[in-house]
Amino acid sequence: MRALILDGESNYVRDAETDEIGVIAIHGPNVFAGYLDPAHNKGIWIERAGETWLSTGDLGRRDADGYFWLTGRKKELIIRGRHNIDPKLIEEPLHHHPAVALAAAIGRPDAHSGEVPVAYVQLKSGAAASPAELLAFAQKNIPERAAWPKAVRVVDKLPTTNVGKIFKPDLQRLEIEDLVRAEAAKAGAVVANISFRQDQTRGLTTCVQVSRGGEDLRIALTKYSFASEIAA
Repeated sequence: MRALILDGESNYVRDAETDEIGVIAIHGPNVFAGYLDPAHNKGIWIERAGETWLSTGDLGRRDADGYFWLTGRKKELIIRGRHNIDPKLIEEPLHHHPAVALAAAIGRPDAHSGEVPVAYVQLKSGAAASPAELLAFAQKNIPERAAWPKAVRVVDKLPTTNVGKIFKPDLQRLEIEDLVRAEAAKAGAVVANISFRQDQTRGLTTCVQVSRGGEDLRIALTKYSFASEIAA
C-alpha cells in the first residue's frame, strides 16, 4: 500500500512524502484483475515503476510509523490548475466558525483553472453570518491560498443522503446550472430548462433546452470540462 501523487489525468507522478496526502493505491496477489464491464475499469489502474497498482479512490497519508490515515475520497478532490485540493482543507476551518453547523466544499467548473473551490454552509439554528463574513473567515484560516473559496453560499439546509451524509452531487449540479445560466446571459441565449443525465461513457451530462441562441451557448460551454447537450 502506498500514497501516490497523481496528475489531473490520474497518472503517476511520484510517491507521497511522509504525512503528505495522496491517493491510496495497492498492489499484490490480493488485487483483482478488473471489472467484467470494461467501462468500470476506467481510471482505477496506476502504472508505477513498471507495475500496475489499483487506486482505491481514497485519499490518505502515511505517517512516520508506517500507519495509513484515510482523509477523504479522490472523486471529491477539487482540481484547480495544478493544485489538488482536499475539500476538508476548506471545510474543517469553516466548521470552527461559531455560526456554522455544516460546511461542504466542491469544485465549480472554470474555463481557466478547470475548477475553483466554492463552499456551501448551513448555519446553526438561530445563528447569523453573511457570505462575506464567512469568506473572510475562510481566507484567514485556510493556509493554502489556492484552496481559498471563490464564494461561500449560505443555504437553509444542505442536501443529505438517507444516512445523513452530505450529498455533494446536488451542490455540483447547482454550480453547473448557475454557470450555464450565466453563460447563456452573456451569449444572448434563452434557457427554457436545465436537467441532468448520468451517461455511462460521458458521466454527468448537462442537458440544456433553449428557445434561442443555442449555438452560441454550445460554443461558450466548450470552455468547460463537463459534458453538455444543447437542444431547442
